[in-house]
Amino acid sequence: MHARAVAASTTALLGTAALLLPLPPARAAADTGPHPVVVAHRGASAYAPENTLAAVDKAAALDVEWVENDVQRTRDGALVVLHDDSLQRTTDVEEVFPDRSPWKVKDFTAAEIARLDAGSWFAPAYAGTRVPTLQQFLDRMERHDQKLLLELKNPQLYPGIERETLKVLANEGWLDPGHTGGRLVVQSFSADSVRTVHALKPAVRTGFLGTPPVADLPSYASFADQINPSHGSISAPYVAAVHGFRGPHGTRMQVQTWTVNDAAAARRVAGFGVDGIITNTPDVVRDAVGG
Repeated sequence: MHARAVAASTTALLGTAALLLPLPPARAAADTGPHPVVVAHRGASAYAPENTLAAVDKAAALDVEWVENDVQRTRDGALVVLHDDSLQRTTDVEEVFPDRSPWKVKDFTAAEIARLDAGSWFAPAYAGTRVPTLQQFLDRMERHDQKLLLELKNPQLYPGIERETLKVLANEGWLDPGHTGGRLVVQSFSADSVRTVHALKPAVRTGFLGTPPVADLPSYASFADQINPSHGSISAPYVAAVHGFRGPHGTRMQVQTWTVNDAAAARRVAGFGVDGIITNTPDVVRDAVGG
C-alpha cells in the first residue's frame, strides 16, 4: 500500500445511534487484546514475490494466519491479485509484450497476464511464478486455513469491482458465517468503495485505509469496522479515539496499521494499542510484539 492523500467523504445521515456513541473506557479496555494481530503484507513479501501464491505459502510456513492482498481487474473482467495498476514492476511484461506500454493491468486479458513471470524480478529461485487470479489466491489461503485482509486496489479504474469481488468471494465459499465472522475483511483507500461493499453485503467486515480526522470518525463508523492508517500517521490518542466508536457490526472499531517492518516500529505502534500490524516481515514483528 502506498501512503497517499485520501479524500475522506463524510456521511450526513448516520445509522443506528447506538452504533455511533463513544464506548465507555471500561468497555474499550475490556475489548483490547494482549497483542496486535500480525498481518503478512501481500503475503510474506520480504521473503517471496509479493501477492503470489509463493508469498502465501511463505506466510503459512511462518505460521502467520492473516494475509493482506490487492485485487484488480483485467480487460476481460477477471480479477487478479496485483498491487500496481501496471504490470511493469513485478513481471516481465516489457519483454513479453514490448509494444504495449504502459502495461496497465486493465489493458491485458487474464490469459495474457497468465503468461507473465512474476517471480524472477524478486529472485532467480522464483522464476516462472505467475500472477494469481483471486480465485487461485483464495483457494491457496483456504488450503492453509488462513484469514484474508483484501484490498480493492484503484476501484476508480474498475467500476463495479466491489460487486464482482463479492461474487468471487461467494463462489469460493468466503461469504459464509465462518468466514465473515472472523476470517475476512475488505478494505480500500476509497471511502465510497468501502461504503459500497457494506451496502452490498452488510455481513462483511470492512476497513478504510487512511487517517480520517477524529471529527469524521462517527460517519466512518456507519460503514467501516476498521480504520487502517499508515504507521507514521498515528498516535496513542488517535488509536484511542477510533476505539471509542462501534462500527456497523456493533463492536469496537479497530486499527490495523501499515507497513511496519522493523522491531522498534512494531513495539512503538503496539504501545499505541493498535489491533493489527501489517508487515512484509511478519516473523520480525511477531517476535517484537508477541502477536
